[in-house]
Amino acid sequence: MQKITLIGTALGLLLAAQAQANEAPLTGTLAKIANAKSITLGYRDASVPFSYVGDHTGKPMGYSVDLASKIVERIQQKTGVPQLNVKYNLVTSQTRIPLVINGTVDLECGSTGVTAERQKQVAFSYGFIYVKGQLLTANDSGIQRFADLRGKNVVTTAGTTNERFLKSYNHEHKLDMSVISAKDHGEAFQMLQSGRAVAFYMDDALLYGERAKAQDPHKWVVVGEEQSREIYSCMVRKDDPQFLAVVNETLGELYSSGEINGIYQRWFEQPIPPKGLNLEFPMTSELKAIIAKPVSDPVE
Repeated sequence: MQKITLIGTALGLLLAAQAQANEAPLTGTLAKIANAKSITLGYRDASVPFSYVGDHTGKPMGYSVDLASKIVERIQQKTGVPQLNVKYNLVTSQTRIPLVINGTVDLECGSTGVTAERQKQVAFSYGFIYVKGQLLTANDSGIQRFADLRGKNVVTTAGTTNERFLKSYNHEHKLDMSVISAKDHGEAFQMLQSGRAVAFYMDDALLYGERAKAQDPHKWVVVGEEQSREIYSCMVRKDDPQFLAVVNETLGELYSSGEINGIYQRWFEQPIPPKGLNLEFPMTSELKAIIAKPVSDPVE
């Protein structure tokens, strides 16, 4: 009996050693994380419902934050570190890419759209939502389309592709708009609510997030022809295929298993913290197509 046990133990050790040998050595970000036993996640503090700080704990929450947490679980398995020290680093529209590039942030899952310009600087995971640029305005404002913005104040968020698009659209169509650039989405919506702007131009999912925060959400409506279209993805350092593969592997399993549906419903179709906000934003056909056939570094 003892001999059989010893043989079984030796065989188990041999198989474990072979499995470890077959595993590629950790490189790049995975090696950095394993050595430090720590990972730094970039987060946004006002991108409801993707990544935001919504209660007294000061910790980020949201759809993107949940996805990042699933990725951390997979990284723990890959690195063999059972309990990584997870650090959160606040990023903004202006700082998110530089902080990933310089190594301050290892993974950023927030509300970052994939563009050809950004792909030159960082790498992107499978997409996790499809968004369209539209307008948020009061339902009695008379604003229905972009032509109605002529000569009016319109707010957007600084450092975003939406800001660049709106300024270009204003110039090309000679609408004589006054484009106001707010520091974040929350401030932009405050400007809209206070009357400093008649409309807020941003990605539709983010507009529904701000609308849900209003005292009376149904006073506000999302309108206008769909303009810019983007896919949001998690962002990692460029030329780090091993780390990107782990991120995509995690998202791919969430998609194929259907677990993504519950995560999406939690943040977009049900009351969310801190005040039971409900975005009333069902999953679109475009996102269903992304989930069915995910693509890394997706650009239309």
